[in-house]
Amino acid sequence: MTLVLLCFSSCLLAQTPTKTVVATASIFADMAENIAGGHVTVKTIVPVGGDPHIYEPTPADARLVASADLILKNSLTFEGWLDGLIANANTKAKVVTITEGIEAIQSAHKNSSDPHAWMSAANGLIYIENIKNALVDLDPAHREVYEFNYGVYRKQLEDLDAYIAEQVKKIPEQRRILITSHDAFEYYGKRYGLRLESVLGISTDAEAQTSDMVRLANVMKESGVPAVFIETTVNPKLLSQIAKDNKVRIGGKLFSDSIGPKGSDAPSYYEMLKYNTDTIVKALSAADGTKTEEEQIQPKSGIFTWSLLALLLIGGFVFVAKKMNK
Repeated sequence: MTLVLLCFSSCLLAQTPTKTVVATASIFADMAENIAGGHVTVKTIVPVGGDPHIYEPTPADARLVASADLILKNSLTFEGWLDGLIANANTKAKVVTITEGIEAIQSAHKNSSDPHAWMSAANGLIYIENIKNALVDLDPAHREVYEFNYGVYRKQLEDLDAYIAEQVKKIPEQRRILITSHDAFEYYGKRYGLRLESVLGISTDAEAQTSDMVRLANVMKESGVPAVFIETTVNPKLLSQIAKDNKVRIGGKLFSDSIGPKGSDAPSYYEMLKYNTDTIVKALSAADGTKTEEEQIQPKSGIFTWSLLALLLIGGFVFVAKKMNK
């Protein structure tokens, strides 16, 4: 679904934006763009598909931050590199924490707050209100535009929140276990009723421990969960191997720390949450023995191969028989 947000005056859109808003990650930049409606220039530091946990700022990032009028950050240990970048850039931009007002979850893996609050659409409503207020403060001349766009966007996220809750209920209760590469879905699980397990903690720069792999293997064995999920910004090798060792299939690839590029399944925050939900529900609701699309290709390939071999053998016998009869 493409979010289409209206503005009061089309002639205002023809003007070149004079203010620059810099978001630390693509998810927040998308939120800002939906509310801004083209009246400010929105840019992001970590590119689409990048991992904000392990990102290393560049000189170009310092120049971008230096030119900013407003910086939107998640905080909650998400952008450990940001303070240094701001100090080096010597920017005069106002820095706004867009998780203000969100009840942070304390990570079970580390003594810190879980930064992935956007994974709940209910929290997304808090994000966009904070962004709207920041835009109004930055550019009060377009207050009515920002308020209007925010109202439309808010209704879309409210509907999405209800949609996710309804879809998750379709998963058999004993299968409502979401196993992922890193601990990015705790807010999602808490809001919509899923138990969360992961290889890594809240940050992807951590090292997986043997105890983590044993724990996941036990969860898969005891629960009979039919699928696990890899993530677009995390190396899938370890979780894929654990799944293979325990004869559990990969249910799909989820978006967590970044939206997808244009043309992907999740080119916006809204579409990211909807796509993730549809993927999770489909995989965890599948009847025993049901294959993913990728898995369905393999048996067909195998059948084709055996059929070809059988035909060759039959053809060989016929050829030999004809030779012997001559």
